[in-house]
Amino acid sequence: MAQLVLLIPADQEPSLGARRAEALARLGVTSVSVALDERTAAVILEGWALDPSRGAEALAALGASEEDARALRLVAQMAVSPATDTGGIWR
Repeated sequence: MAQLVLLIPADQEPSLGARRAEALARLGVTSVSVALDERTAAVILEGWALDPSRGAEALAALGASEEDARALRLVAQMAVSPATDTGGIWR
């Protein structure tokens, strides 16, 4: 699944109404998550048909300005499972 992270100034935090959801769906987005602090909103887009190189279009779909926002593409992802302690020897 492709992912794209958009960093947008918190004062430009987009509202995610039906029109914007429709525009994101046309870009192949199937899931949207938002995280924020007092300065920045991070919009995490995911989708099997999402092309991460279309960051500018995703920003436009959210009504964000390319001048103030950034699109980050995923470069690494890993799954972590709990390690088993075998008496001080990790196998």
